[in-house]
Amino acid sequence: MRAIRRFTVRTVLPAPLAALGELVQNLRWSWHPETLDLFAEVDPEVWERVDHDPVALLGAVEADRLRELAQDRRFLRRLADAADDLREYMTAPRWYQSLDGAPAAIGYFSPEYGIAAALPQYSGGLGILAGDHLKAASDLGVPILGVGLLYRHGYFSQSLSAEGWQLEHYPSLDPGGLPLTLLREEDGSPARIRIGLPGSRTLHAQIWVAQVGRVPLLLLDSDVAENDAAARDVTDRLYGGGGDHRLMQELLLGVGGVRALRVYCRITGHPEPEVFHTNEGHAGFLGLERIRELTEARLSFEEALEAVRAGTVFTTHTPVPAGIDRFPAEMIARQFGGDNAWPTVGVERILELGAEPDGVDADKAVFNMAVMGMRLAQRVNGVSELHGHVSREMFQGLWPGFDVDEVPIGSITNGVHAPSWVGREVMELAGKELPALIDKTQGWEGVQKLSEADIWAIRSRLRARLVTEARKRIKRSWRERGATEAELGWADEALDPDALTIGFARRVPSYKRLTLMLSDPGRLKKLLLDPDKPVQIVIAGKAHPADEGGKKLIQQIVRFADQEEVRHRIAFLPDYDMALGQLLVTGSDVWMNNPLRPLEACGTSGMKAALNGGLNLSIRDGWWDEWYDGNNGWAIPSADGVADPERRDELEAAALYDLIEREVADRFYDRAADGLPRRWLEMVKHTLSSLGPKVLAGRMLRDYVVDLYTPAARSAGALAADNFENARQFAAWKLRAGKAWPGVRVEHVEAAGIGDTPELGARLEIRATIALGELSPDDLQVQAAYGRVGAHDELIAPTYATLKADSVDDDGRGYYTGVLPLDRTGAFGYTVRVVPFHPLMASPAELGLIAVPEEPVGMTNGTLR
Repeated sequence: MRAIRRFTVRTVLPAPLAALGELVQNLRWSWHPETLDLFAEVDPEVWERVDHDPVALLGAVEADRLRELAQDRRFLRRLADAADDLREYMTAPRWYQSLDGAPAAIGYFSPEYGIAAALPQYSGGLGILAGDHLKAASDLGVPILGVGLLYRHGYFSQSLSAEGWQLEHYPSLDPGGLPLTLLREEDGSPARIRIGLPGSRTLHAQIWVAQVGRVPLLLLDSDVAENDAAARDVTDRLYGGGGDHRLMQELLLGVGGVRALRVYCRITGHPEPEVFHTNEGHAGFLGLERIRELTEARLSFEEALEAVRAGTVFTTHTPVPAGIDRFPAEMIARQFGGDNAWPTVGVERILELGAEPDGVDADKAVFNMAVMGMRLAQRVNGVSELHGHVSREMFQGLWPGFDVDEVPIGSITNGVHAPSWVGREVMELAGKELPALIDKTQGWEGVQKLSEADIWAIRSRLRARLVTEARKRIKRSWRERGATEAELGWADEALDPDALTIGFARRVPSYKRLTLMLSDPGRLKKLLLDPDKPVQIVIAGKAHPADEGGKKLIQQIVRFADQEEVRHRIAFLPDYDMALGQLLVTGSDVWMNNPLRPLEACGTSGMKAALNGGLNLSIRDGWWDEWYDGNNGWAIPSADGVADPERRDELEAAALYDLIEREVADRFYDRAADGLPRRWLEMVKHTLSSLGPKVLAGRMLRDYVVDLYTPAARSAGALAADNFENARQFAAWKLRAGKAWPGVRVEHVEAAGIGDTPELGARLEIRATIALGELSPDDLQVQAAYGRVGAHDELIAPTYATLKADSVDDDGRGYYTGVLPLDRTGAFGYTVRVVPFHPLMASPAELGLIAVPEEPVGMTNGTLR
């Protein structure tokens, strides 16, 4: 029989152990080894049995043991020290508190969060990144308020059938058995938010709070009695269901998330967010809710839009259009129209925000969540330099007339939270030998002074730990697939703690090419079975439950790894989660990544491996394209120009095999007289010292604070001043500039000052005649674009100089002048353009308006001498 309801009965702690509950409820334990040691001491056997889950530990430990601990003075001293350390961590000023003008609070919205394996609310990189974002914010004192959804079945647990096919299981999660606290009103009743649905229905949700160090994470839960059956299931599982279900989740995350923040701040007194950061388009509806709030406070839609945009940051993680959420426009119209319409926000305006711009792939019947997110945010970024460029190309249609490089999408390269992902032995060595590195993340050059013997001993220990755990998981998986214990003797010797170990773990969409390594099975077997330089590969990954193609890729890997000839050298470990991920990035000597360039937005797993002394073997995509320097790993050559995908895979796989055989394995097994791989360890040291300061989530958070959060707060504050008077004026100016722009033209451009033979160092004098139409010189900026030109007279990475307004005629013509330096030799060109200008704009491209000469002007295709 099955239970009709599941809940967790928590233990009642003796008074002397009350602080233990405080420690359990703050997820700082997930990256604080000393607290984990304390939990392990409560009952070592139970601690192992519950897979290091502190909440489960307190639910399983015997009352007699708790009474014994309550009398143990040594344990109580350790408990008091740990509790004091947590309180000091939560209250002491940190980096952020030394800043001037930074926002008092930032709302951070994400559909998933990877905080700890004990809180399974993530599916892959997006969630892990969000978790690391919150943890780094906690460490730096950044006042972020996280917002997400609480999925009662999480993502899914993965196992394999006898044939190697992925099977999904959705275990029920009881919030009472998770490190969560239900947000309650002053009278003790659960706090609720509500969202109107078509047909006079209402979606209700309660709010669970996960304390991530200093950062509160609000998780909305629709499984409440007030909801009908369909509404209760909105938060049943991550990325489950069809389009209607997904839309309900995103409404709850965006609209409900803003309402939950308002409730939380009212109840707790926490400052209201000045900046709202949406991590991918799933939470884009948060902008609509904030517009609704302001329009009900007597702003017009246009005025509210400007006020909301100023304080919104949008981060895109998607390098392919297929990865973006797109809903039928009629579905959005049904949600926000008819009997469920918002009185102050017309459904037509909402549909305009998500309409795809004109272009090859534009679809007027579709509502694009990323497009809406970008139109609602004044600041947009990708997650690596290359991804920023890819995003500018993808979304160029939103800013017609501007070159790709001027599209206002920047980039902040992701980082990883070292305490969560770096092996304890590595952290302890750094703490002992390089204390400034741990305390202040400074002094990375000191890595060169570390003992190579110490580094190799740690690397060997971490590799052996991975092998030990992999053997357990291999046996468990084979048993689940129907094998008997008598058939599994070989698993006790699977993998070799001394062999070169390559890790490969990620989600399994086709572009990540899980099976590229199988392109030539015979050659792969030769590498695995080399008698002198054996290679072993440990693989993990989940395919989306609806992705049949991804499941087939997993099956291909599993069938290859099942072969008796190689099963001791290659293993697929099911149920990839944070715990397994940590084992893999700490224990692998090499981290392999072979996506189809440039479709990897960032790919942070390789960063985690690098911080543990692993070396990357990767296609130059995402972060690796940016920070590969020739000595911190190996770049797999990418056959970018090859159109045939099978031929491209064949070429890149051959290059991968060559690198492993001729460079990676040779260097790993090249041992000095003392048994150390000196050349390998030189690369490890260089990797740690060169990549260490770059790949940290702390660096990433500082970049967000300085480059995005603080400017956004400043802009939002400026527009909100004097009861939003600046927002009113800015919105009115935008409307006026947009209506008048067709009358703006570049009528004439002439140049002088360089003679018949332009020479390096000369100065080109520019004079431009501009028809201003109904605008004044203060409403626009006239710029000369100049620099190197290509074969078709296109300007390549031009420099821009603002021309000065000399005079304006009564007929509305302005005369502008400027001087351009001829500061480089070769083909040179220039042109003149006009863009809108207002002090509250964040970018010249913000309005998507530009005026250029009807015919190209000023091209000088001679050689500057």
